[in-house]
Amino acid sequence: MRLQHNLALLSALLIGGLMTWDVQGDQVQIQTTAEDFFQPGTQPVPENFQVFTESWNCAQCHNFTDDDNPSAITSPSINWSASMMAQSARDPVWQAAVVIANQDAAGSGEYCIRCHAPKGWGAGHSTDGNLDALWDPDDMDGITCSFCHRLVDPIASPDNPAQDADILQALIDAGTYPDPAHPGNGRFIFDPIDDRRGPLDDVGINMHGGSLVVYSPHHSESSVCASCHDLGNPVFSWNESTESWELNPLDEAHPTQNTYHMFPEQRTYSEWLNSEFANDGVAFPDGRFGGDGHPDGVMRSCQDCHMPKTYGANCSFWYLPDIGTRDDIDIHSFAGGNTWVIGAVHDLWDPTWTGLTDEMVEMSMQRTADLLAAASDMDVSQDGDALDVRVTNWSGHKLPTGMPEGRRMWLNVQFLDADGALVEEHGDYNWITASLDTSSTTVWEAKLGVSETMSALTGVDAGESFHLVLCDEILKDNRIPPVGFTNAAFEAIHAEPVGETYADGQHWSDTTFEVPVNAAEAVVTLYFQTTTREMMEFLRDENVTDDRGQIAWDAYVARGMSPPVVMDATTLDLTPVAVEGDVNGDGVVDVNDILEMLGQWGPCPSGCSGDLNSDGLVNVDDLLALLSYFG
Repeated sequence: MRLQHNLALLSALLIGGLMTWDVQGDQVQIQTTAEDFFQPGTQPVPENFQVFTESWNCAQCHNFTDDDNPSAITSPSINWSASMMAQSARDPVWQAAVVIANQDAAGSGEYCIRCHAPKGWGAGHSTDGNLDALWDPDDMDGITCSFCHRLVDPIASPDNPAQDADILQALIDAGTYPDPAHPGNGRFIFDPIDDRRGPLDDVGINMHGGSLVVYSPHHSESSVCASCHDLGNPVFSWNESTESWELNPLDEAHPTQNTYHMFPEQRTYSEWLNSEFANDGVAFPDGRFGGDGHPDGVMRSCQDCHMPKTYGANCSFWYLPDIGTRDDIDIHSFAGGNTWVIGAVHDLWDPTWTGLTDEMVEMSMQRTADLLAAASDMDVSQDGDALDVRVTNWSGHKLPTGMPEGRRMWLNVQFLDADGALVEEHGDYNWITASLDTSSTTVWEAKLGVSETMSALTGVDAGESFHLVLCDEILKDNRIPPVGFTNAAFEAIHAEPVGETYADGQHWSDTTFEVPVNAAEAVVTLYFQTTTREMMEFLRDENVTDDRGQIAWDAYVARGMSPPVVMDATTLDLTPVAVEGDVNGDGVVDVNDILEMLGQWGPCPSGCSGDLNSDGLVNVDDLLALLSYFG
């Protein structure tokens, strides 16, 4: 019946002209249109309209490096330039993925571009998902200063700028107002007029000419991050009766526009929303998050961790009394889980456009490593012949979170003998080939797949797949939940664990390894990797449109093939493991144990190592037991 259904559906789609055969052998390209990926919110404006102020313009006053400035490290422009927010459109991995997405589903790159290159998208340059339509370098500045500081809170409030009410009403009148209950999918709202919004309510002097500077509480809330950090594929809808994801009718917007009814690609914001961080917050007395300027060390918002606070200034006019310095400046660093692509962008693009230097790249990569190290704790203990390892998630979302295609975290365990020689290893990683032995350890990751139904429609092999826009199954998701996790809440947003069980409230994961004989020490390391070799090979080999896949691969190789980053590491001295039948205690049952047993032969009321059955005698019964363990 399933086969008949698939064939009938495929036939109908082909006859209806909704699919065509692609140049990729037997693969079928889904003939989606911009309508399939339509999202409410602010819509593109005519392309001859200058939508957002150029970031280089902002840098004139926010790129200050004066030696007399007490807080040069707080420069918003420098820190922003060294983040993946600034370089999101130049990211070669993302560009290669967009090309394949367009190959798989016509024009689907439009959906990706709206968040990675909102300046170009807002100007109407990407209606068909074509990266080549973006203006270079103008549209390649990623998540720009102007874009973020013109975002409008979708929830009306008297605390918001007065003009926001009219902006929201205009969207309501046009039928494009995004329901705040369904966050994500690039459903941002931005002010059509270049007024600057920010979290400061005491700016005394406006240095921005004709543009207003207005107080916006929204910019201190996690919801300002929601639009681009909660993504569902709108070409699929959840069928409650079959408990499966099904392809929607084509050339139509999603029937409900509820992001939780769409196939979950990322749920980072919703993971936070259903954690303790979004409720009372989580306190960190050790100061690992928040920076030295955070008022109470309680992490509540995305900004608390990803924009740590410090003493300093926001602009080059810091010396003026109405601008001055502050104790809680938000550093615009936006560190996350991307450990190497900022370096690839620096390698590939003119520094005049990126604003990057070698020092800035190193600073960015170190900040990412530091944040990853703070995101977890690892406890290691021995219980007899078992080595128990607990990894605890202290981030405000799953660990790891974000894109499911390449990110992973795993344990490497090395057992060493008394001389420091390797006895056994779990989770071995080959740093030359970028290959991981996944069979011997725990790997925390998400794996997406293509169902038999989608395989029949598209010609793409069923099972685990990197064809992101075609994936309609979650094959694995054992990523560690955040503090405050409940199964019911995560099931409601289609972010429940798959292939793993976590109890309500559990934000840690336990793994047990058997301690081998002769092991005197265990070296345990928790690694994180941004991009797997398998993903990069897919981007390189599946691109039949242009050379962006090869460019991404070459950049990946040049940057060390996404070298793993250490999140936690510890060394534990081990108690020797008792070996049954090992009479002389050398860890091996051999002829020497027989000789030792013969030397103890007879009554042994005080206990002897040769009395294997503990009956007070060393006799033939013990010898037979020893022989059963021989070798």
